[in-house]
Amino acid sequence: MGKALIPPEPNDIHDVALRDALEERYLAYALSTIMHRALPDARDGLKPVHRRILYGMRLLRLDPGTPFKKSAKIVGDVMGSFHPHGDQSIYDALVRLAQDFSSRYPLVDGQGNFGNIDGDNPAAYRYTEARMTEVARLLLEGIDEDAVAFRPNYDGQTSEPVVLPGAFPNLLANGSQGIAVGMATSIPPHNAAELCDAALHLIDKPAAKSRSLLKWVKGPDFPTGGIIVDSHESIAEAYSTGRGSFRVRAKWHREDGARGAWQVVITEIPWLVQKSRLIEKIAELLNERKLPLVGDVRDESAEDVRVVIEPKSRTADPEIVMESLFKLTELESRISLNLNVLLKGRIPRVVGLAETLREWLDHRRDVLVRRSRYRQQQIENRLEVLGGYLIAYLNLDKVIKIIRTEDEPKPVLIKTFKLTDVQADAILNMRLRSLRKLEEMEIRTEDKNLRAELKGIKGVLASETEQWVKVAEQVKKVRETFGPKTPLGKRRTQFADAPDHDMAAIEEALVEREPITILVSDKGWVRTMKGQVADLSTLAFKTDDSLGFAFFAETTSKLLLLATNGKVYTLDAAKLPGGRGHGEPIRMFIDMEQDASVVSMFTLKGGRKFLVASRDGQGFVVNEDDCVGNTRKGKQVLNVAMPNEAAAICVVDGDTVAVIGSNHKMVLFPLDQVPEMARGRGVRLQKYKGGGLSDVMTFTLKDGMSWKDSAGRDFSLSAKELKDWQGNRADAGRLAHGFPKSNKFGRGIE
Repeated sequence: MGKALIPPEPNDIHDVALRDALEERYLAYALSTIMHRALPDARDGLKPVHRRILYGMRLLRLDPGTPFKKSAKIVGDVMGSFHPHGDQSIYDALVRLAQDFSSRYPLVDGQGNFGNIDGDNPAAYRYTEARMTEVARLLLEGIDEDAVAFRPNYDGQTSEPVVLPGAFPNLLANGSQGIAVGMATSIPPHNAAELCDAALHLIDKPAAKSRSLLKWVKGPDFPTGGIIVDSHESIAEAYSTGRGSFRVRAKWHREDGARGAWQVVITEIPWLVQKSRLIEKIAELLNERKLPLVGDVRDESAEDVRVVIEPKSRTADPEIVMESLFKLTELESRISLNLNVLLKGRIPRVVGLAETLREWLDHRRDVLVRRSRYRQQQIENRLEVLGGYLIAYLNLDKVIKIIRTEDEPKPVLIKTFKLTDVQADAILNMRLRSLRKLEEMEIRTEDKNLRAELKGIKGVLASETEQWVKVAEQVKKVRETFGPKTPLGKRRTQFADAPDHDMAAIEEALVEREPITILVSDKGWVRTMKGQVADLSTLAFKTDDSLGFAFFAETTSKLLLLATNGKVYTLDAAKLPGGRGHGEPIRMFIDMEQDASVVSMFTLKGGRKFLVASRDGQGFVVNEDDCVGNTRKGKQVLNVAMPNEAAAICVVDGDTVAVIGSNHKMVLFPLDQVPEMARGRGVRLQKYKGGGLSDVMTFTLKDGMSWKDSAGRDFSLSAKELKDWQGNRADAGRLAHGFPKSNKFGRGIE
């Protein structure tokens, strides 16, 4: 038994370097994916699977208006003759071609359950039926007239078209999505009438650039409508380079009810967004209390989309309610544009709008030339046959006599009447019933008409200008069929500028407003507690860590943090960790260097002024608004270089500055001696021989000065009692008897 499992010795083993083998095989796989699966052909806008489905339907005679046939029959024929892959992948492609919410101009007319915008699955292919639409008929028009090249199918039993004639601008009109190897394509759908207008302009001015075509092609036109909120400049840039994206928003309006009540009704959602998943997401956000302005969401859709959003309060601004939804849900979706297509069916390249249309037009001209040549050949053959018929008609009795009496009538006919081989065959193959039709006038009229048509065809084939005139006529006919006044051709997607709103109001709309207490430990760990917690004595901290400072805020607050590196960072209170743990290191939320630590953290109120000071005793007054930054990197306010560092910050409130050093010396001086700056090193506040600055505060001299010791007890001195410490900026100061040993005034920023 064991012996039988030993494989036989192979006779032909070839040594191949692993790298070479892998390179060769992977390249073959990559090319196959790019050419035969993922990227559409620029000429007919189809991938092989779609092309084969349409050609298979053509062979089944499923033209518009004919009876439907089972999808299983179509899938089976396509799989057996052209596409030897999984039946499910073929059916999925067929279904997508039939969905009017996926395809802007469906190529398949489906009967039965083909899925819906909620993302429900279609019925199995044994239950559904299909036939082609008028758009698909246009794509196949002329395929029997040698319009395109054919190649053998996968098993060589039959042949399939390399590309379809494509009388419809399908690539851009229906769009395409695909992921290949090392490249992808993403083409949104467009309006066919606009594409035809741009193509006609391109026929007149072949050198036209993509930007000039935007006069007609304003942007994508999605089957599900929606509103594009991009600037004209960014749209122009996307179409010029072939890369970009479009911001698409749902279409909504306000519906007023009784006694001042109102609701928002969404009637169109962005393309490729599943409605059921969208509503689930909104409901999820409601449960997580991330949409404080929204009360409820309902799906009242029937044939049309109708999603109702109820506000929590009728005083809310519907614009702000919708902005909060756009920010957090797929009601605003970004649809990318990556015009990566196969040029001439072979070369993958990212092209602009003009080149894409140019490819289609050049293909249409090739098709016209091929069809004209085919028709020319047909006419020439018929004219030859008609010439034979005329001879037979004029010598009918003699012809019949030869056929009746001769053993081999063909050579005798050829010799007697100087006929060609084709003419002799035509006469011999003629049915007896045709003899009554052989009227000279009829033959001569048909001959005359065909010669006139032939002359026209030769004129077209000889002149490129004439060819473009014919192509333009065909494009105009397509434009009429799918014009803006037709139900299918009418533009569905509108354009608008994104409204400018107060960002603070939108941020607030995304967070429920609640009071919280923010705790920062000595080691820089941060956390929040619900409500305003005054007693912090029971709080637990990590080993070797303790409470640094705490302050009250709200979930909607923005916070400012001054670090020892002189930078001020801006944080959202809502994003800080809550709960019972030890919190998280503050570095999780800002890009703060390892050797930097927190000096102070407080709520951003706006409009205040701060006095900031460094360890070596320099400082200045800065406006609060100049400290606010939008990035994790923070904003450099106090310029310090190691070992110097930012040491203290206080709110400017009064006319006098108090500075205390680590040497326990204090100096008081007028505030007007300190300059106001947006950024810098500042001026000398106090002079030290050893040590450095410990704390600063400001107060009104005539009211006296108050401070807190480490136990939280309040102390104060009158202006008269402070006389000994009064001096000027940059004085060394005097020992601060009676002041806290910690050299801190204990007056934090609220």
